[in-house]
Amino acid sequence: MRMIKMLSDHLRVDQAILTGESCSVEKELDSTIATNAVYQDKTNILFSGTVVVAGRAKAVVVGVGSNTAMGSIRDSMLRTEDEVTPLKKKLDEFGTFLAKVIAGICVLVWIVNIGHFRDPAHGGLLRGAIHYFKIAVALAVAAIPEGLPAVVTTCLALGTKRMARLNAIVRSLPSVETLGCTTVICSDKTGTLTTNMMSVSKICVLQSVNHGPIAAQYSVSGTTYAPEGFIFDSNGIQLEIPAQYHSLLHIAMCSALCNESVIQYNPEKRIYEKIGESTEVALRVLAEKIGLPGFDSMPSALNMLSKHERASYCNRYWENQFKKISALEFSRDRKMMSVLCSRKQMDIMLTKGAPESILSRCTTILCNDDGSTVPLTAAIRAELESRFHSFAGKETLRCLALAWKKMPTGQQALSFHDEKELTFIGLVGMLDPPREEVRNAIASCMTAGIRVIVVTGDNKTTAESVCQKIGAFNHLEDFAGHSYTASEFEQLPALQKTMALQRMSLFTRVEPSHKRILVEALQHQNEVVAMTGDGVNDAPALKKADIGIAMGSGTAVAKSASDMVLADDNFTTIIAAVAEGRAIYNNTKQFIRYMISSNIGEVVCIFFAAVLGIPDTLMPVQLLWVNLVTDGLPATAIGFNKQDSDVMKAKPRKVNEAVVSGWLFFRYLVIGAYVGLATIAGFIWWFVYSDSGPKIPYTELMNFDSCSTRETAYPCSIFSDRHPSTVSMTVLVVVEMFNALNNLSENQSLIVIPPWSNLWLVASIVLTILLHMLILYVQPLAVLFSVTPLSWSEWTVVLYLSFPVIIIDEILKFFSRNSGLRFTFGFRRGDLLPKKELHDK
Repeated sequence: MRMIKMLSDHLRVDQAILTGESCSVEKELDSTIATNAVYQDKTNILFSGTVVVAGRAKAVVVGVGSNTAMGSIRDSMLRTEDEVTPLKKKLDEFGTFLAKVIAGICVLVWIVNIGHFRDPAHGGLLRGAIHYFKIAVALAVAAIPEGLPAVVTTCLALGTKRMARLNAIVRSLPSVETLGCTTVICSDKTGTLTTNMMSVSKICVLQSVNHGPIAAQYSVSGTTYAPEGFIFDSNGIQLEIPAQYHSLLHIAMCSALCNESVIQYNPEKRIYEKIGESTEVALRVLAEKIGLPGFDSMPSALNMLSKHERASYCNRYWENQFKKISALEFSRDRKMMSVLCSRKQMDIMLTKGAPESILSRCTTILCNDDGSTVPLTAAIRAELESRFHSFAGKETLRCLALAWKKMPTGQQALSFHDEKELTFIGLVGMLDPPREEVRNAIASCMTAGIRVIVVTGDNKTTAESVCQKIGAFNHLEDFAGHSYTASEFEQLPALQKTMALQRMSLFTRVEPSHKRILVEALQHQNEVVAMTGDGVNDAPALKKADIGIAMGSGTAVAKSASDMVLADDNFTTIIAAVAEGRAIYNNTKQFIRYMISSNIGEVVCIFFAAVLGIPDTLMPVQLLWVNLVTDGLPATAIGFNKQDSDVMKAKPRKVNEAVVSGWLFFRYLVIGAYVGLATIAGFIWWFVYSDSGPKIPYTELMNFDSCSTRETAYPCSIFSDRHPSTVSMTVLVVVEMFNALNNLSENQSLIVIPPWSNLWLVASIVLTILLHMLILYVQPLAVLFSVTPLSWSEWTVVLYLSFPVIIIDEILKFFSRNSGLRFTFGFRRGDLLPKKELHDK
């Protein structure tokens, strides 16, 4: 709506839901003269969904539905397409690559064995071709990690559960991992980095005039609407009973009586809530913190009240002591409001307003030490003005001055002429305070290589002050080039915009569309963007970002557009969630490494058996058992690996970094080759060296398929004995269990991260071995899987062949930790897997 007529002295509107401004906005009839005006500049327009906190006016409707500011936010959200998460993209690429490799190997195995198609054992060319086709299919079964989708989903679900304990509620499962590669967090200021609860933080009063004018300054703790906080003097010493100081007592009285707001406790949300102007609510809370006079046990007595009673106990005391008779509302020209109160035949006028307006109408001032009233001299006035400019300028506090005046008894109304010859009480400075935990969280982000950009609809100076308080500008001496308003950023040439995006720490005076544009611009630079917000104005950017994070106390619109909700509204929770995301990715890499190296072992086993011309080491049913049961349990348990201690000291991984890099793939090949060769070694050992085997020469084993056509010293039935394939299968299972222990950490030794650091993995290994022994020693299952019980001497050989996989991987981990040695292999940059840009724009 456009305003056409004022029906009161002024009109103030809370636009935080739309713009994120911490203070209400004063509206006027004059049209704006700003070019490229944003919502905050349109002071003659009333926006749908915003709240009038003071005044009355008449306005004409100029837009409904999708033509309103709220409607444009809805349209913006509908136009936003969901982004594919980095992990999903990389796993898709990895799957495609794996499919091509496996198809190639299968064809190669079939071609290598063309010469064996005519072997008499097969009974003809066609049957020989079909036999080796079956082997190729078995090889494909061996190579494909069937359990990978289930294990990835389980790992993400486990991460979701852990994050829920940290008060981060995940709405989109893949987003858990996206957090791990986040490079930029675009954080809304109001309500996210700050409490969005205006609080008085500084008080200035005249202490004494005995030895020259001495101004006393107090600081106030507490950052919410809860009546919890203390008053501290300039030395940082807490005042036990603030109400025994005369000026502070009068400030509490004036704050309680010259006030139209209400504060109440909401038992459902367990928070204190406001009704009315946020600056007035801040004064109500200050009155509660100062307390009441005449009670030595006042602070402890107040704490015994219920939260509902405590919300405005002190304010109600003052309202019961004084009867309000008349009021002069706030007006733009006076910049002040006054109330006339009566108590026991004494009438007083209490006034609050802009410091410059109040000071100019004061002739006397109240002393804090003895309660006396002294003339307001030029020296005292200069001192107060100096403190005011310090509060408003350097500290960017919103300042109000409080004053009072004794009135003639029996006066029933106030006029503007009464607002003169006032007695100055004190000056209060208030702000939307930063959350106490945010500073450490921002420092953690910087350590982890994550840039934080504060995005707000508030004005530039206020936002810069908050950024200084939370440490967002700690690394900067000059804000130039790091702090931009939306209009300043839009006017930059394309090249300078790119430079600005790389350096930006603060983005102010923004509309919802600007937030979305910022996210898109950062994504074009291959940044992975996390966006936090709580208002309707944040919804389009939350939806567009790689991961949208909404506040638990935020609007339903913001939550529905997000991937994750912070139940405790705590920015620090994001840092814990990032660490969890990184740990999930590391665990994902670990079980991919485990499954692929195990599967490469199975491929090597079948491939070399075919190349060497020895009988099939493993049957397809045995391969399926190993892949689905014995691989699946430890792989899932790897998802329970604990975070590495340095997980938040590393820089975020690049979005185009392959899941499996060249050096890692080399490690897969080495481990996989050993797994396969150990399995074949177990098979050959039984035929050539085992006391329970035939002890035939190796050449006889290679010519097994011609056994029936020539004279031999042994029966041909030994080649269908179940012992050798049982030894092979057992070696494969046990070597994979040892390999699972290798995957407790990508680079840390088992000495540093011992097996018992993940008891789930230990339990899964024990369970897997028990299941394997079950099929060996229970007769019906042994027949089904074509296996037979093993003797102790055979188990000894199995362990001898399996254990070296740990020694080999410890050597490879040593090379990984000493990165200088890693380059000698020539695998560091030449990644074997495909790499694509995340955003193909």
